[in-house]
Amino acid sequence: MRAARALTGLGAIALIAGCARAPVAPVPHLHPLIVSLNPCSDAVLAEVADRGQIAAISSYSQDPRATSMDLRLARSFAATGGTAEEVVALHPDVVIAASFLPVATRSAFARLGLRVETLGIANGVPASLAQVRQIATWAGHPERGEALVRRIELALAAAAPPQGSSPIPAVLWEQGGMVPGADTLVSDLLRRTGFANFAAEQGMRQADRLPLEMMIAQPPRVILSAGDPRADGDRLLQHPALAGLKQTMRAHFDPVLTYCGGPTIIRAVGRLAEVRRNLTPRPLAGGAGGGLRESGTLRNDSPPLTPPARGRGT
Repeated sequence: MRAARALTGLGAIALIAGCARAPVAPVPHLHPLIVSLNPCSDAVLAEVADRGQIAAISSYSQDPRATSMDLRLARSFAATGGTAEEVVALHPDVVIAASFLPVATRSAFARLGLRVETLGIANGVPASLAQVRQIATWAGHPERGEALVRRIELALAAAAPPQGSSPIPAVLWEQGGMVPGADTLVSDLLRRTGFANFAAEQGMRQADRLPLEMMIAQPPRVILSAGDPRADGDRLLQHPALAGLKQTMRAHFDPVLTYCGGPTIIRAVGRLAEVRRNLTPRPLAGGAGGGLRESGTLRNDSPPLTPPARGRGT
């Protein structure tokens, strides 16, 4: 009996002590939990943040027509359409969005006390590298941002044209005849890989349309086709008049390489350098002028790929 009473007393003491114990505070995480609503920041975050830090990426990155990152990797993350309800349910510390985030959504985030960081459109390599560093800093891993910047810089150096070579006039033609003109990241990448942006030289800017007549009257040496010439309502990229440009080479340029900077730059300049390396002088009949060929023949190798009908944030 005495032993039983003793055990009972000890149990009561333990119970009282347990009740008196202060509640355990949640362990704070070392780095912020992030929701990205921008496919361009998605791609950078996948490189510079811990996987556990990424609460969700934008649904665009899980669309093969819109993603700027490896599709399998993108689909391994949770994704969000960007509504305030979806984002709040994820309890992020930081929301990264494009600068054109709707006012109503931004206001909702502010009322709920969410920290929102926005990114504008990078109009050149320096701006894109600055954004990589900024995103890495928001994620709490600035050293990883520097490592990614270094990889991009090495890719740019490897894709640079031979010293003293003349720029090759080229146009990157997108769906509906849209072109990236002056003050765009694509224009900067063309310049850095040995091309001269034909559209920029015609005074065009971002998302301007290059008339077919101008292309025929002053044909560039290279047309980089970024789109699906067989898409409904868009026959411009396969117009018969283009077949008459015998000294203009056409090569495919994956549209997903035109949307974002950051790690996408590595693949974009790799493709541009590949096109440039495959170009060789081709004299015209009678010895006048000079043309271009890829792998020994003039080519029109644009495979079907429909780009998304939407703008991009960076």
